[in-house]
Amino acid sequence: MSKSTYAEEYQAIAEVLNKYIEGCKQAKSSIMKPAFNELATMYSVGADGKLAGGAIPILFDGVDRDFRPSPDAKAAITRIEIVGTAASARIDANDMSGIAFTDFFHLLKVEGKWTVISKIFQAHVAP
Repeated sequence: MSKSTYAEEYQAIAEVLNKYIEGCKQAKSSIMKPAFNELATMYSVGADGKLAGGAIPILFDGVDRDFRPSPDAKAAITRIEIVGTAASARIDANDMSGIAFTDFFHLLKVEGKWTVISKIFQAHVAP
């Protein structure tokens, strides 16, 4: 078995992140769940300036409850950095259920598979 190339690892991470994007666009957490480790977390700073978030089911519940399908939303993976079995990535999205987001992800390659371990984000007014 040969060692994966950087390009192959990059593509594998992009595939994981695209599950998240598609889940947001379709407002279905079931599409994005495979991208996340069951121990993953999500945090942001609320309008009150306080830390908000916790275990990743918070994201899934919010997507299923509060998002609406946004088939025309635009999202781009703007950065992926990989060092061994650790990676970080950024996604910028516009008009995802009427909101623009900048998401930062940390991923680990666990048992040969890339998985999101944590997500932090900033919500913006959609352009």
